[in-house]
Amino acid sequence: MLAKNFFSKLPQKHEILWNDGPNLRKLDKKLSDSNLAPQEMGKGRNVWYCMGYILSMGNTEAVALHDCDIITYNKDLLSRLVYPVANPKFNFDFCKGYYPRISNKRVKGRVSRLLVTPLLRALEKTIGPHEFISFIDSFRYPLAGEFSFRRRVLKDIRIPYDWGLEIGVLSEMFRNYAGNRLCQVDIADNYDHKHQDVSINNKEKGLSKMSIDITKVLIRKLASQGETFSMSIFRSLKATYFREALDFVQIYKKDAMMNSFEIDVHEEETAVELFARNIMEAGQIFLDSPMESPNIPTWNRIDTAFPHFLDELRLAVEQDNKG
Repeated sequence: MLAKNFFSKLPQKHEILWNDGPNLRKLDKKLSDSNLAPQEMGKGRNVWYCMGYILSMGNTEAVALHDCDIITYNKDLLSRLVYPVANPKFNFDFCKGYYPRISNKRVKGRVSRLLVTPLLRALEKTIGPHEFISFIDSFRYPLAGEFSFRRRVLKDIRIPYDWGLEIGVLSEMFRNYAGNRLCQVDIADNYDHKHQDVSINNKEKGLSKMSIDITKVLIRKLASQGETFSMSIFRSLKATYFREALDFVQIYKKDAMMNSFEIDVHEEETAVELFARNIMEAGQIFLDSPMESPNIPTWNRIDTAFPHFLDELRLAVEQDNKG
């Protein structure tokens, strides 16, 4: 009811997916009984069911996703994000948003700055140059939760249910589409949202869990392309990452000083130490469970297993929004 009241101000036609409600829970159990449902609650699961609902409608060609906790939101962000795939004169199938992460003169975006970028550079030094690593590193902000698709992309994309969603989506674009069908666009001059706790003492929360999930996705994607990993490689990767990340801390410190931004070097290096430990944690999880996959089945597979499931999903959402 709170969500309905909140979004009732929108002039546009809109629907709300009540993922915890009885109708969608019933459909989720149907998939779960056949081992086809997302294995965990959370962001990836919610995005996946929204994708299914869009497919069930059949009247949409451009689809945009963005975080729901943006406190500097304005309509220009959505316009810039969706325009490259909505314009029929363009041939883009996917658009990734990026933006500066500065809030109240403080430098933000630690996971992208201090984990993903130095980890990608460390992977190149540890296992050698790799097209997939270069592809992910080519995006200005690979962890941005803002991206848009052509509708046809939704049918066969496999996304993770955990914090690896953004890297997982980029991995699917790398696997399925030529580079000239993909783009990235600057969507905001000022962007701020809810900030996760570092959670140094809890690997199941905050930036700690996020860093483990992201590292696992990168490792699994590289392994699926023939790379071999062992604990000795992960030890080398951790040491190489640690040196790379500390160098980046100094780069960001000087950048902040030149632009009169604030940055806490102690907090930055504390995060780097945590991320370094979690690289080993992610590596151990991968070696212990090499067959584990956080990816949710594609909607093409669901449609094959249950030909009428999308119709049932559409009716369930319509009932929830009428109730």
